Amino acid sequence: MKGLVIAIDGPSGAGKSTIAKLLSRRLGYTYIDTGALYRAIGWKARQEGVDPTDEHVLAALCSRVDVRLRYENGSQRVSVDGADVTDAIRTPEMGMIASTVSKSPAVRARLLIIQRSLGEQGSVVMDGRDIGTVVFPDADVKFFLDASAAERGRRRWRELKDKGMDVDVNVITAEITARDLQDSGRDIAPLKQASDAAYVDSSTMTIEQVVDRLMSEIERRSL
Repeated sequence: MKGLVIAIDGPSGAGKSTIAKLLSRRLGYTYIDTGALYRAIGWKARQEGVDPTDEHVLAALCSRVDVRLRYENGSQRVSVDGADVTDAIRTPEMGMIASTVSKSPAVRARLLIIQRSLGEQGSVVMDGRDIGTVVFPDADVKFFLDASAAERGRRRWRELKDKGMDVDVNVITAEITARDLQDSGRDIAPLKQASDAAYVDSSTMTIEQVVDRLMSEIERRSL
């Protein structure tokens, strides 16, 4: 029996990746972090000195770049033209560049093919910003995971501090707010809640409480 396609959308710092990973483990599903694909394209654009707003140049880059997701010991790894960029793309700067290149029709068309191929067999939990609205509008279960900007800023600040990065929580929160505006205001596949997605505000919830909430909804909708 084919497993479910579960879509988790939401703004930056809402905890999508953490929750999606745990949820996929509970279900025995594959976790797919689609945002990593956009960060990978942004990383490649920066490496080549490409203007992330230049559609013509981005289209040329997308026609030749090889972006792949693979799994090692249960963890997702990201490679660009054979180079592992898993850690390099996890910075606030890469997040903003990813948001910029995501406005590109060429980038979205290229990555849409990859995302759908990864999820078409089912038994996947995919997180991003347009999974339930564009990538898999017919996903079996959809969630929109949210939290206040202040809480998301604190979470991202702790994550980066734990990685040894010297960051300011106020700067991080401001960057998150700016990205919210950029993601929700773009013309192509803007960040928004799908009409049939369950809204979950995790601001005052623990990670386990959020996962339990999602599991309950999946079980309810699967009956």
